[in-house]
Amino acid sequence: VQLVESGGGLVQAGGSLRLSCAASGRTFSMYAMGWFRQAPGKEREFVAAIKSGGSTYYADSVKGRFTISRDNAKNTVYLQMNSLKPEDTAVYYCAADFSHALHRSPTWYDYWGQGTQVTVSS
Repeated sequence: VQLVESGGGLVQAGGSLRLSCAASGRTFSMYAMGWFRQAPGKEREFVAAIKSGGSTYYADSVKGRFTISRDNAKNTVYLQMNSLKPEDTAVYYCAADFSHALHRSPTWYDYWGQGTQVTVSS
């Protein structure tokens, strides 16, 4: 499985960005997908996850501001980020979880993308 993120960039606080993660390889619709982020000097943290059927799970810090979705026909998962804050600045990674469940621990995820930088200025 190969995962390629896109859509990162520089945005002012209060703005929006939409991240995409295109998957290739094994059947995309069979597994759960997650988004994580890692800021400089910090551990990688869970952001959101989505099951193959569409059930979602969010970190408290992004609930109500971020929305995860997927298009199985396009083998793509998205992260719509609204009301961005400077503390959302990080490298954002998508990951695939073949257990089909929703997990917040990165140890459950089998494949990772290379990451895309999101910078929110104040």
